[in-house]
Amino acid sequence: MFQTFDSPTTPEQGPPRLVKLRGWMAQQELNGFIVPRADRHQGEYVASCDERLSWLTGFTGSAGFACILEATAGIFIDGRYHLQVCEQVAEDFTPVHWPETSLHEWLAENAAPGAVIGFDPWLHTVEQIETLRTGLEGSGISLVASSNGIDAIWTDRPAPPNAPAWAHPPHLCGDSAEEKTRRLGAAIAAHSAQTAVITLPDSLCWLLNLRGSDVPRTPIVHCFGLLSDNGALTLFGDEAKFADLTLPDTVTLAPWDAFSRHLKDLTGTVLIEPASLPQAAFDALTAGPAKILRGLDPCSLPKACKTRTELDGCRAAHLRDGAAMVRFLAWFDGADTSHLTEIDIVTQLENCRAATNLLHDISFDTISGSGPHGAVVHYRVTEKSNRPLDADSLLLVDSGAQYQDGTTDITRTLPIGSPSLEMRQAFTRVLKGMIAISQLRFPKGLAGRDIDAIARAPLWAAGQDYDHGTGHGVGSFLSVHEGPQRLSRAGNVPLQRGMILSNEPGYYRPGAFGIRIENLITVIDAEPVPGGDDRAMLAFETLTYAPIDLRLVEISELTDREKKWLNAYHQEVYAKLAPLLAPETAQWLAEATRSI
Repeated sequence: MFQTFDSPTTPEQGPPRLVKLRGWMAQQELNGFIVPRADRHQGEYVASCDERLSWLTGFTGSAGFACILEATAGIFIDGRYHLQVCEQVAEDFTPVHWPETSLHEWLAENAAPGAVIGFDPWLHTVEQIETLRTGLEGSGISLVASSNGIDAIWTDRPAPPNAPAWAHPPHLCGDSAEEKTRRLGAAIAAHSAQTAVITLPDSLCWLLNLRGSDVPRTPIVHCFGLLSDNGALTLFGDEAKFADLTLPDTVTLAPWDAFSRHLKDLTGTVLIEPASLPQAAFDALTAGPAKILRGLDPCSLPKACKTRTELDGCRAAHLRDGAAMVRFLAWFDGADTSHLTEIDIVTQLENCRAATNLLHDISFDTISGSGPHGAVVHYRVTEKSNRPLDADSLLLVDSGAQYQDGTTDITRTLPIGSPSLEMRQAFTRVLKGMIAISQLRFPKGLAGRDIDAIARAPLWAAGQDYDHGTGHGVGSFLSVHEGPQRLSRAGNVPLQRGMILSNEPGYYRPGAFGIRIENLITVIDAEPVPGGDDRAMLAFETLTYAPIDLRLVEISELTDREKKWLNAYHQEVYAKLAPLLAPETAQWLAEATRSI
């Protein structure tokens, strides 16, 4: 099993550690200290040695931060974690709904006039610090770079990861590392820059066709890079991790501690991405003669727009994963649910994926939320929280797999017994939103923020909504949450052909149930419509194939067009997956994908 069910934190761990941190703050003459859920690479997942927020507070969510003052301690979480944080942290920490309440607003209300707030400049981006400093203008509160208070008091902090990196097979990459570095070097030159600073490991892993195991679930190796306009790359990291690799002749390895020195020595125009560059790197760069050009990480969009080879691999991975999902769903449908728990669900699903003999890892810890746990958006079951499946309720299962040829992410909501009319109606609204995105045509140039509302409209009509984005980008055997593309109110990057996104509207009733339906989709050119304008349009191709439980659908509330889409989708699910299944499972699938 990749997934474990331990409880790595407890609420009780927080208060004594909070006392120690405040003692360190007093020694440093600081009135506050910010503890992000981040490492120096700003990725979603962090190594155990970088789990500073979790170590201090007990909160294990994948996003958030804490701000510790002398008399109060705020822990900032978004809508996905409002329920989870209350279960995981002690009363010494005050949950703050973020981004509804910004850090500078909270500080203005809670910090004393003249307060000095410390932060580790390696763990905050240029954009974050500039935004905070701007918000604090005129408040009398100052922000200063400091050493890391958590590292000072965390006496048994784990060692950094040291597993070797490996080469991603050429037949799965599409382009060689030499081709990518040359092409991106030319793009840097086209911006009249001489060098680009790249600090996101998934960017560098994509660029060099490398993978690693420095963080759970996401196959990356920690490193920084300086890419020149001629395609030459200086790669900074643990040199031992790359010892067994044959890197392009244009790549030079350098140790971690040389990174800041190289930044200070750069000349000419240097391209940076303020949203990912650590403040410490920016400070080193601005200490030298270089001229700063702000923009996107040069790998960001090319990585997001998958090659034909990557998309073909992704389609193969999704068919393999779809067949595993069907085996799981058929098992669940025939099981005595009165004897099953949430952990049983996770175990069986991982076993179905492992049976493919191609599973590298799961793409995140499986969310198996029954009844009220389904309303905890990023719920992780533990031995302590594990609960039996209640009769006449819902089970939300959100899971994914890392295969060498693709990353998957799928959510299905399953009935246990006879769910209520309220549950079925909410499920149908979520389904209507998911279908609306699936069959959408839209002009080139639109971003996720322009279409996010389309998925929410059926819920809005009923006075309902959900507190997360409709979809995130997905990598190719890389991060299951990949930027810059996303379907959300904050998604401002225009969608382009080849981008992969999730399509996952939901609805959550705290203390009762949760609903989410998720497929992965990729952006394609839309077919012309007779009588339409001569206008470039885009559409979505569905990548995920697994049945949507018809027992939860209030068919009378679907339009003819929605029923047509659902029937066509299910026909395709059966046609693609039945040949991969045993006869009895294929027979089950035929019933699960029947026309309505």
